[in-house]
Amino acid sequence: RIESVQSFPKARIPSSCGGLPVEVSLIAQLGHGSGNQLWADAQSRQRAHEEFIDALDEPSTRLAAPDFDKGEHSALFSFAVGPQGHPFHRHAGPRVFTAVSGSGGAQLRFSTASQEQIEADPHSFIRGLHFIDIPPDCLFTARFGGGTWHQFAAPMRNSAHPVFFALSCHTDELHGALSDEMRQRVLAGTATIPALTELLPRDVQALLDRTLADGGGVATTALSLHAPPDSLRDAACRSVRGLVGHCRAALAHWRDSIDYVSSRPRENAVESLPAPVADSLLLDALPEGFHHQDTFRLSVHGRGFTHLRAASLLADLLQGFLDHRPSGVSWLMRLRNAMVRPLRLRTSPLGCPVSSLLTQGESQRFAGRFPVLGQSVAEDGRRAQVLLGADDRHLRFRSCVGVRIVGDTRIDFTLGTRVRCSNPFGRVYMALIEGVHRRYIGPALLRAAVHSAVAAQPAAHPVPGVAIG
Repeated sequence: RIESVQSFPKARIPSSCGGLPVEVSLIAQLGHGSGNQLWADAQSRQRAHEEFIDALDEPSTRLAAPDFDKGEHSALFSFAVGPQGHPFHRHAGPRVFTAVSGSGGAQLRFSTASQEQIEADPHSFIRGLHFIDIPPDCLFTARFGGGTWHQFAAPMRNSAHPVFFALSCHTDELHGALSDEMRQRVLAGTATIPALTELLPRDVQALLDRTLADGGGVATTALSLHAPPDSLRDAACRSVRGLVGHCRAALAHWRDSIDYVSSRPRENAVESLPAPVADSLLLDALPEGFHHQDTFRLSVHGRGFTHLRAASLLADLLQGFLDHRPSGVSWLMRLRNAMVRPLRLRTSPLGCPVSSLLTQGESQRFAGRFPVLGQSVAEDGRRAQVLLGADDRHLRFRSCVGVRIVGDTRIDFTLGTRVRCSNPFGRVYMALIEGVHRRYIGPALLRAAVHSAVAAQPAAHPVPGVAIG
C-alpha cells in the first residue's frame, strides 16, 4: 500500500515491550551524488579528530562531552556506516540522530523485543523485526528508546555505496541499566560509542542470519521523496544517483583537506549618548547654535589602569583615526568626495568628524603633531580631550575626541560632533547623511581607533584584562 503525504514522510514502529517507538522521518533529498561526497568529506575530517575511534564497523568521534557537574548529561557524536554496514546491537540510553544517506540509499533495521522476551523466546526478536528503507542522498532523522536493537546496512547486498554519515545526540549518557564499571567510565568522560554498545547474542544472531538467508518476510516500510517506491522513476533515479555518487566521492578525495577556524572577538559596543559628556569642549563650540549633535562613547573594562595617562591614550587614539580607517567609511568618503568636488566643497579621505586631523598650515598641535582647535588635559592626568573641526561652504563642524580614565578598571573613549548649516544646501546635505553618520560612520570610526589605541600600549605597560564593551 502506497500512501501520499504532504509533509515529511515518516515511519513509526511501536515498541513490542512498551518502550519508546522508533520514529524515522525524511527531511529532504539532496543533489545527485551528494550523499557519497558528504560521506567521503566528513569521514576524512572524522578520522583526523583527536577522539576518533574505529570499531564495530562504526567509525565515530565525540564532538561534545557531557558536563555532569553542571547537570548536562547529553553528548554529541559523529559516526559513519560504510558499504558493509554494521552488526545488530543496542545501547542502554536513547538515541536521536540526523544523517545523510549514501548515493545507494540505506536500510535501517530495528527490533523492539526486550531482553526478557528474547530470553523467554529468541524468535520474539524475529517477530519484532521491522526494516525502513531510505532513498539515496537523503537527509533524515531517527529517534528510538534505550534498549532498541538496531542495525544499519545497505539496501542491496554487495553495495559499493556507503550507508550514511550521521550526527548522533545521546540525550542522557547515564540512562538505562549501566554496569557500575560503565557508569564510572561515563562519569569519567571516557565512554565511547563502542564501549556503550551491546552486540546481539550469538544464538539470536544465528537465528537472524538463517531468517535473512531463507528470505523470510520482514515487515518493511519504504520512505521516498518525489517518486513512489519501486516505481520505474524511482529505479531510474537510484541508478543515476549511484553513478554520480561514485564520481563525486572520488572528487572529494582530491580536494584540499585543510580546513580553517577564524576567531574574531566581539565587536566593541559603542553607546550613543543624548548629549556631550560633562565638561566636554563641545559644549562651548558653535555658540551661535547648531543643527546636528551626536556623541558616541566606547568603554574599555579591565584592571590596573592607574599607570596609564589620558593624554598618551588620546594621542594613540588620534593616530588610530589616521592609521586604521574602516574600509566602509573610506568607501563612503570616496563616493562623497566624487559627488561634491564639482561643487567646490572640502574633500578628505578621513571621515568628516576627524577629517581636520589632515589639516596643513599653522595651528595648535596636540602632542606636538595633531592639528587641533583646542585641547584640555586634567592636572591628575585622568582626562584629556581635543577639539577638531573645519568650516566649509555649506556647513561648519566641530568634533571633540576625549579620553577619561575612571578608577582602576575603566577607560571611556568619546567622539562627539556638532554641525551648523550655513545655507539651505547644508541643511539638505545633513538631512541626507545624518542617518548613516549616526548609525555607522561615527561608531565605526571610534571603534577602529580604540582598537588601535589599546593595541598601541607599550609592552612594558600593557592594558591588562581588557574587555571591550
